[in-house]
Amino acid sequence: MTTEQTSSALADDADLAESTNDTSLERTRRRSEEIEREIAADPSRFRILTGDRPTGNLHLGHYFGSLLNRVRLQQAGVETMVLVADYQVITDRDGVGPVRERVLSLVADYLALGIDAERSTIFTHSAVPALNQLMLPFLSVVTDAELRRNPTVKSELEATGDRPMSGLMLTYPVHQAADILFCKANLVPVGKDQLPHLEQARVIARRFDERYGRAGDGLQPVFPRPEALLSEATNVLGTDGQKMSKSRGNAIELGMDADTTAKLLKRAVTDADRHITYDPTLRPEVSNLVLITALATGRTPEVVAEEIGDGGGAALKKAATEAVNEMLAPVRARRTELAADPGHLLRVLRQGNERATAIAEATLGEVREAMQMVY
Repeated sequence: MTTEQTSSALADDADLAESTNDTSLERTRRRSEEIEREIAADPSRFRILTGDRPTGNLHLGHYFGSLLNRVRLQQAGVETMVLVADYQVITDRDGVGPVRERVLSLVADYLALGIDAERSTIFTHSAVPALNQLMLPFLSVVTDAELRRNPTVKSELEATGDRPMSGLMLTYPVHQAADILFCKANLVPVGKDQLPHLEQARVIARRFDERYGRAGDGLQPVFPRPEALLSEATNVLGTDGQKMSKSRGNAIELGMDADTTAKLLKRAVTDADRHITYDPTLRPEVSNLVLITALATGRTPEVVAEEIGDGGGAALKKAATEAVNEMLAPVRARRTELAADPGHLLRVLRQGNERATAIAEATLGEVREAMQMVY
C-alpha cells in the first residue's frame, strides 16, 4: 500500500469512527437544518432513498418514526425512492417466510398512507439485478475488518456469540451502499444510529471514484456523496414498555382493526399511580401512552397528561385507543380497499421496478465505463 493509500485509509477509518461522536452529530444536525431550508427553496435538487425490510407488518413506530416524514418530503416535491428490501430479509434468517404476502402488505401500507406511486418509486431488491451487481465493485474497495467494525454487523456478532454469520450479513453495509448509490440518491433520511451506514456509502463512493480515475483530471465522479437528513425519530414503545417490534407481539399495526387495537392497548403496561404525568425517565410506560395520544391528536404530551389528570391508567388507555383509532381510520379504510386488489399492488410494484431498473442500468453502465469493462 502506498503512503497516499495508507493516508486515505486512515482518513476513512476516522470518518467512520467520527460519524456519531458529539461534534460530528451536531455538525450533521446543523447541516440537516440547512437542507430543510434548501428543500423548501428548491426540492428538485434532491433525490432520497428510504425503505423497509418486509419482515412483518408496519406499526405505529414506523408511522411516527419515518413514514410520515416520507410523505412530507414527497409532498414537498422531493423525488423519493422507496425500497422494499426483500433480499435483506435473508441477511440474518434461514428463510424468507411469507415474503410475497409481506411485500404486498408493505405496498398497501405505503399507498394507504399517501405515498403516491406516480411521484415516488416503490421497488424491490430482487427485481433490480443491476443494483445488486454494484455490490461486486463496491466489495473490492472495502476490507473485512471495516465491515466487522460496522455497528450493525458488530452487534450481530455479539448477539450470536461470535458464531459464524452469513456472507450477506457481513456485507450488509455494502448492500446498503448499493441501495443508496445505484440511484445516485444525494439525501438519506436517517436517525443517528444509521449514520455509520451512510458514512460507509460515502467512503465507498469516494474510493470507487478515486480508484477508477473519476475523482480528478476534470472528470465527473460517478457517484454523489449522499448527505444525511437527520431526524429525531420519535421513540414509541410497544404495549409492554419495550421497543415496539414486529416480533414481540407488542405493536399496534397500521392494518389492525379498531377492536384489536383496543384489546392491545387495554393490556398495555402502566403503573399504580392514578395521577397521570409525562415523565419518560421515571414513568416510561405511562409516558409512552401519553406520547402516543399526543402524537395522534397533534397536541403536546404535557397537555394530554394534564387533561387526564387523576383518571388513572384506564382513562389514559381509553384516550390512547380513541386517538389512535380515529387517526388511523381513513388509512385503514383505504388499506382495506387496496389489499382487496392485489393486482393493483403488483402493477404499482412492477411500474416501480421498471423505473428503478432503468436507473440502475444507467448507473451500472457508467460504472462499467469507468472500470473500462464495456465490451
